[in-house]
Amino acid sequence: MLEVRDVSKSFGGNQVLRNVSFTIEKGTIVGLIGPNGAGKTTLFNVITGFYRPKTGRVLFDGEDITRKAPEEICSLGLCRTFQIAKPFNNISVLQNVMVGALSCERSLKGAQRRAEEVLEFVGLRDKKDLLGRNLTPADRKKLEIARSLATSPKMLLLDEAMSGLTPGELQEMIALIQRILESGITLFIIEHIMTVIMKLSHRVIVLNNGEIIADGEPEQIACDPNCIKAYLGEEYVLAKG
Repeated sequence: MLEVRDVSKSFGGNQVLRNVSFTIEKGTIVGLIGPNGAGKTTLFNVITGFYRPKTGRVLFDGEDITRKAPEEICSLGLCRTFQIAKPFNNISVLQNVMVGALSCERSLKGAQRRAEEVLEFVGLRDKKDLLGRNLTPADRKKLEIARSLATSPKMLLLDEAMSGLTPGELQEMIALIQRILESGITLFIIEHIMTVIMKLSHRVIVLNNGEIIADGEPEQIACDPNCIKAYLGEEYVLAKG
């Protein structure tokens, strides 16, 4: 479904991504992990058209999207959330989601119907009339996902959707992600909560200093000496054991 070929990205003299290549198959959850500054969000920005790569190509469903604008990529079915959820503060939760729905619905009535369906799906329907600024941090994250789901994506990129959540909120988010997968949407997830990403993911890609240092099933990644040294640490291995 997604193919990244030899992608590199620099800012001035700082090379953030170095010849990154991988594929993601339909119907899977793939985790992207690595230390701060590894290039994870930059990679998301390149894939979704917010940055142009210095070299390389990105293909989605067999179509080259390397030079396409974010809104074009979204219309093809590839959408993402952002690390810091920023709802439109002065309009309702429902209207926030309608903004996303209008990318694929031709009428306001259709957009409202789609938004209400998505709010029911993510568990925010009873808060649809609240203003965006009045949501809790956890509900802001749900709203961020809801706006993306309203675009009817085939694939969704989540950037730290679980950071800062309480244990109870974390379980709700895990359940939501599993429902998203069951609905037929492929997921590519940046996350720092290792116990969660290792349980959710079918495959994990490890990025360090802009390069992929490992790519495999969670069990393989957890035992990889390079990954332990670069990111996981012995504490994770001991806790897992």
